[in-house]
Amino acid sequence: MRLDMAARSETLQAKLQAAPDWDLVVCDEAHRMAASLFGTEVKYTKRYKLGQLAGSRARHFMLMSATPHNGNDADFELFMGLLDADRFEGRPREGARKVDVSDLMRRLTKEELRKFDGAPLFPERKAYTIQYQLSDLEAQLYTAVTQYVRNEMRNLNNLGDDKRRNNVGFALQILQRRLASSPAAIFHSLRRRRERLEARLAEERIIARGGRLQKQEQLPSLFDDDEDSDLDEAGGAELEQAEQEIVDRATAAQTIPELEAELVVLRDLEKLADRLRRSGQDAKWRQLAEILDKPPMVNEATGERRKLLIFTEPRDTLEYLASNIRQRIGKHEAVAVIHGGVPRDVRKANIAAFNDDPEVRILIGNDAAGEGVNLQRGAYLMVNYDLPWNPNRLEQRFGRIHRIGQTEVCHLWNMVAADTREGEVYARLLEKLERARVAFTTCLGRLFQGRALRELLMEAVLATEGQNMATSAERMRALRERQRRGLRRLTIEVSEDDLRAIAKRGYEGAVTTNHDQQVQAVGLFLSDTLLQI
Repeated sequence: MRLDMAARSETLQAKLQAAPDWDLVVCDEAHRMAASLFGTEVKYTKRYKLGQLAGSRARHFMLMSATPHNGNDADFELFMGLLDADRFEGRPREGARKVDVSDLMRRLTKEELRKFDGAPLFPERKAYTIQYQLSDLEAQLYTAVTQYVRNEMRNLNNLGDDKRRNNVGFALQILQRRLASSPAAIFHSLRRRRERLEARLAEERIIARGGRLQKQEQLPSLFDDDEDSDLDEAGGAELEQAEQEIVDRATAAQTIPELEAELVVLRDLEKLADRLRRSGQDAKWRQLAEILDKPPMVNEATGERRKLLIFTEPRDTLEYLASNIRQRIGKHEAVAVIHGGVPRDVRKANIAAFNDDPEVRILIGNDAAGEGVNLQRGAYLMVNYDLPWNPNRLEQRFGRIHRIGQTEVCHLWNMVAADTREGEVYARLLEKLERARVAFTTCLGRLFQGRALRELLMEAVLATEGQNMATSAERMRALRERQRRGLRRLTIEVSEDDLRAIAKRGYEGAVTTNHDQQVQAVGLFLSDTLLQI
């Protein structure tokens, strides 16, 4: 039974309700049955309610997911409420201790899985992030577009229609993301938006009455409250089209003069973006271009080009990269692409070619290639040219090459501009990944600054080919030593009143006469408090 179909079908739910209790119900991709805490209110999606129904009709209920934690502890507790409503249901209590799910969850990380002979089932994987500096012209465009987005965001408060406010806010967020993606993406987005709004202005001038905008745009809705509209979990051509419609047409302007004023700003931004696009001042592309036709992407001993998987988001950037890379390496057939608009048969052919055809060396895809695609036979090197805003997407993307059958150490490089909003978002993303790591003892990324992509890729390939590098055990010993040094520097004074207050919060060891137990209890309290902060 498909999750979305069952979540929306009252008929299927009625049959499930009327059926005898099931011995076992198994839900794959169970993280999609999410509930979220907004302020003091819990929002239960239709998928979540289906999970509640299925769990109530089963003697045994199994939820399967590679990404059960989205970086938000409150949402994670709500998700666990599908298994034990008495412990986790509803809004988490303020000040409550971190929940223990060890009796309900079995976490099987890829690094822990073994073959029958005891050898690791999956090779090691490593993730890095490269921060690059914007050129002067890029910084100028970034400042101008960001100011436009901020100004339009302020105008959202004047919109009484919540659905329209959401659409306009979403359109502005997409513009900001496309600004971070590539000069091609922001230029074409601004051009299409200007053209659509100019056409609307011409219509409004004809039918204007009292200076108010009369024609209400019928935009695809991605924010219906009664639907499961998790954009980060969606994908495909339908979502791409809906995003494009909204970013091109949604505006906070409520009068003809307001729309005219916005168009003046858009024309200036479009000219600046076109100037940047024609100048060739694309710092992110230069980072990638440096490695495409020289070692380590090219094996000096054989002259063979190593295969590389590149993830991006907007289709404009995908096409921009495909064109640039084909020109750079001089072979059109060396680059294959996957996006939501690629027909299924062509998509399968491109995947097969990347895995098996020695002429196809680079595959560029957006999140249409993020799930259900096996690329481990084709590559062990991957670049996130654009970063998703959902940490689960990073895991899903990396999982395209880090799969059963992969024989090489897998390397992932995330590209992000320094001192930009995208950099701020990624810092938040790293925080979410750290929360997930604390919960599940896994790690997805490290932050590198001031290092060229070529240098990091060279180091990774040399390590893959047998050069000396610190082992995982050596790195772990170094980390533990740094932790011990940090703890020796930490000195705190705790009064008797403080100890009693800590004990009342559930850390009973704080009032014991055993000094070691007191230290452990206070340490747990401080750790939990810092995590909440």
